[in-house]
Amino acid sequence: MEIIVLGTGCAKCKTTYETVKKVIEENNLDINLTKQEDIMEIMKYNVMSLPGIVVDGEVKIKGHVPSESEIRKLLGV
Repeated sequence: MEIIVLGTGCAKCKTTYETVKKVIEENNLDINLTKQEDIMEIMKYNVMSLPGIVVDGEVKIKGHVPSESEIRKLLGV
């Protein structure tokens, strides 16, 4: 599984990345986590509200900082 956190480096985007990272580490998941801060690359996902989370190429969350439980549900843990 591959997860990309979309965000330009604002506090909400950083929080989202750290929260996803925490859930992955706590559950010992084999997930490739990256962060995309380039606005031109973010636009390719048609996301106008940040932060965003892309799972295996599909935008799953956009426009808000997800809770740990929301991320767990998204990852199926």
